[in-house]
Amino acid sequence: MFLDKTKIFIKAGNGGNGSTSFLHTKQTADGGPDGGDGGKGGDIIFKANKNLNTLYNFRFQKKFYAENGGNGAQRLRTGSNGKDIVIDVPCGTVLIDAESEQVIADLYENGMTFVALHGGKGGHGNAFYKSSIKKAPHFSQLGEETKPKQVILELKTIADVGLVGFPNAGKSTLLSCISNANPKIANYPFTTLYPNLGVCEVKGNTFVVADIPGLIEGASEGQGLGHYFLKHIERVRLILHLVDISQSDGRDFIDDYEKINNELMLYNEELRKTPQIVVLTKIDLIDKDTLQEREALFKEKYNIEYFKISGVTHTGIEELKLKVLEKLSVIPKKPPLKVEEYDFDKKDKESIIITRDDEGAFVVSGGKIDEFIRGIVLSDTRSFAYFQTRLETMGIIDLLKEKGLKTGDIIKIKDTVFEYTE
Repeated sequence: MFLDKTKIFIKAGNGGNGSTSFLHTKQTADGGPDGGDGGKGGDIIFKANKNLNTLYNFRFQKKFYAENGGNGAQRLRTGSNGKDIVIDVPCGTVLIDAESEQVIADLYENGMTFVALHGGKGGHGNAFYKSSIKKAPHFSQLGEETKPKQVILELKTIADVGLVGFPNAGKSTLLSCISNANPKIANYPFTTLYPNLGVCEVKGNTFVVADIPGLIEGASEGQGLGHYFLKHIERVRLILHLVDISQSDGRDFIDDYEKINNELMLYNEELRKTPQIVVLTKIDLIDKDTLQEREALFKEKYNIEYFKISGVTHTGIEELKLKVLEKLSVIPKKPPLKVEEYDFDKKDKESIIITRDDEGAFVVSGGKIDEFIRGIVLSDTRSFAYFQTRLETMGIIDLLKEKGLKTGDIIKIKDTVFEYTE
């Protein structure tokens, strides 16, 4: 099954907690703090893999959570770092932030990587807080917690050549003739339900060909399968525009040619700049006189170079392959998408949110609170004093008063619940 767009959930690992520990040996009965730091959480990394050509694997697995960092330990031992998760995707996969719909990466080349989320920092152990004033700190820091995010993966096929045309124009047949691909071939509309890729070899050189499923009039506006297919030719360097000159489906071949060109332009004007070779197909289905008559009409109307082929008799196939190779030798690869600078992994360390729960208690949350509370241990006298002072200096008490805080009200901050007094 071909899958070219999906949404997944990703989460970097939390940082490990710092350790609160004191050295106790026969020689050091009054030993100082020796709690080690927590380890860093694992990252979420995407990597382009040329051996993949669909997002099918993501049909079954939608959540990717990296390993948390290990907790620190006594004797200044640092916790282990969490293992990264490397997510393989096909070359040409675009990563989009599901919340903002902003493009965050374009993995267009084999081996390219993108660190989508960085693991949380490990918390400091109590040894870190030792000073001339705090010789025996009985507190340590919690590891940094990370939050899950949603990412849209969208595959835009990476190929050198794209085959376009109406259903039954002969694209799948041509692909089977010039490459190692084995597409399904039959005489009914929409035989191809997803892009087929094949590798064509000519004189020791290779290029990738994509059979783009048959387009119809209105495809640029979503008719038929519309944008679902058109996006797969955005990156090709050369278009082979197949036109059934036999008119075996009862359509006019001139009309077919113009309608497909119009759909390409309406979808993306850049496609108008993509070099194109016109291929008149199924010449084995009409007699010589009819073929010459229709050729003359095409020449008179457009005065452009074209090739005549038959996928059944292989007439013109080798000449077409040589022409494609010649064209590709001078056509540069299309550049990747322009990705605006965007911090997808930006961690909220500034927000302060004040709400009231069903019992009327004030609930204080937000990124600034999460960061602040990491280093607070309310069971430690000095830490609790620092906690109270910081509520004032951070302006949280003033904000609460603006919301109606008065003596006797209950305040909840994370797992901490206390009564406010003036």
